Amino acid sequence: MTGHIRIIALALAALAVPAGAQAQDQDGAQKATPSVRGPHIEVAPYIEAAEVLSAQLDPYSDTVTYTTLAAGVDVSATGRYSSASASLRYERHFANDSSTRDSDAVSGIARASVALGSPNITMEAGGLASQSWVNGDGTAFGNSLPGDDSSTSRIYSVYAGPSIQSREGAIEVEGHYRFGYTKVETPDALVVGASGPQVVDLADESTTHSAQARVGFAPGRVLPVVGVGVGGGWNEQNTSNLDQRVRDRHLRADMTVPVSPTMALVGGVGYEDVEISSRDAVRDPVTNDPVIGPNGRYVTDKSAPRVIAYESDGLIWDAGVMWRPSRRTSLEAFVGKRYDSTTYYGSFAYAPNGRESFNVSVYDGIQTFGGLITDRLAGLPSQFQAIRSPFSGDVGTCVNSTEGGNCIGDAFGSLNSVVYRNRGVSLSYGINMGRTQAGLGIGYDRRKYIAAAGTVLAAFNGVEDEQYWATIYATTQIDRRSSLSANAYGSRFSNGLTGETSFAYSASLAYYRQLIAGLSGTAAVGLDGITRDSLPDLQAASALLGLRYTF
Repeated sequence: MTGHIRIIALALAALAVPAGAQAQDQDGAQKATPSVRGPHIEVAPYIEAAEVLSAQLDPYSDTVTYTTLAAGVDVSATGRYSSASASLRYERHFANDSSTRDSDAVSGIARASVALGSPNITMEAGGLASQSWVNGDGTAFGNSLPGDDSSTSRIYSVYAGPSIQSREGAIEVEGHYRFGYTKVETPDALVVGASGPQVVDLADESTTHSAQARVGFAPGRVLPVVGVGVGGGWNEQNTSNLDQRVRDRHLRADMTVPVSPTMALVGGVGYEDVEISSRDAVRDPVTNDPVIGPNGRYVTDKSAPRVIAYESDGLIWDAGVMWRPSRRTSLEAFVGKRYDSTTYYGSFAYAPNGRESFNVSVYDGIQTFGGLITDRLAGLPSQFQAIRSPFSGDVGTCVNSTEGGNCIGDAFGSLNSVVYRNRGVSLSYGINMGRTQAGLGIGYDRRKYIAAAGTVLAAFNGVEDEQYWATIYATTQIDRRSSLSANAYGSRFSNGLTGETSFAYSASLAYYRQLIAGLSGTAAVGLDGITRDSLPDLQAASALLGLRYTF
């Protein structure tokens, strides 16, 4: 495990329990202590052992078995003004034959919102450690395939930052800052097959900075009819691949005009300055071919000047409607001008009761691979249950929650490092029926890449990728000692550079039985596969028997 990943794994572990809920003994092992931050905390550490059989069905028949040993912890904490959820797991796969390699993996997801002495000041934080099977053109498909470590990419991401919301008389003040870091490990090199030998530059390391501030007043507090505000924002995303950088700064004024007790018209106008730039790769002095480093990425020419891929500065505007007929229903819909074109975005949230939640999000922005992951992590609820594959232990693309906004499926369409304009829509639904909890997520995502002319990435400029994805999950309590869990995922990805279309799917069914206090058994079956236009299809069926002891 590299130094970067050790840091991220420790950060995920730190997020697992809010401050004051854990202590460390002298050898660094964490142990639970009473929480002083809130009235309720659940910490469930566990160890697990399982035997897995994976039968590859396509493109050839083969059967492998391996043993899995794992240790993990699931955490849920709530306080008066704070809440957190986390699921962290380390596992080791031991091959039972010489043709399969041993491997290990850290996986986890965490989200926390902690009040810093006042409900008006909070620290937001989150983290993700996941694995994804990667196709030969950089297309990524949710979880890794059982028993296939050679094409598995490991993805780690963390973010943190404070938020402030305050009122001084009639004046409302708010500010937010977020820093994110994302690292993509292995595989080292990928080559496009159908369209030629062009190397796909997989994302490596990236950082994001996002800051926003606004000062204003609500309708009726200063002026009798309207509310007015002024604010600004700064967004910078830096990708280590060829020193790609997105720098976006804006200032705007906005106005809110109520037209009924539940509806208001909202509009804003301002100035925005956007610049996307990068450097070229080091070139071979004889052939002028770009040099590829030992990690499979292009070697950045640090001596070369920055090349502008896109720049825009000038007027931006938006106008829309906000509708909030009750505390359980809200709608925001906007149209405007940004990035030299028309933009549409908005959201709809509906919670008819405390057991159901329905959410829709329409988005449009300039993103990098790491920036999108941190954005989706920040949008997760702070109370959830992780959904994991019973075979690989990977966290799924959705979490089980009735708070809404519980899917990040669009973030894993491709590991391409190139900056892109990101537009799409996602929908999620969650329900808790007592003995049964279930949910689904579906979405559409389009990425239009932005790359500088004259650089090694120029072929990607203007290329568009499209992804449709869907996931469904359900857990039901059969009796006091038994439960059943099922989940399925599908993703259709169209690669604009190669013209290739791929479809990935995964489904599993698991039965859990409590044997004695703390000890439970698991039996599971699953099917995973990928169909591709010009390459052989992949398909594998798996079965598992395991034991878990929860302390």
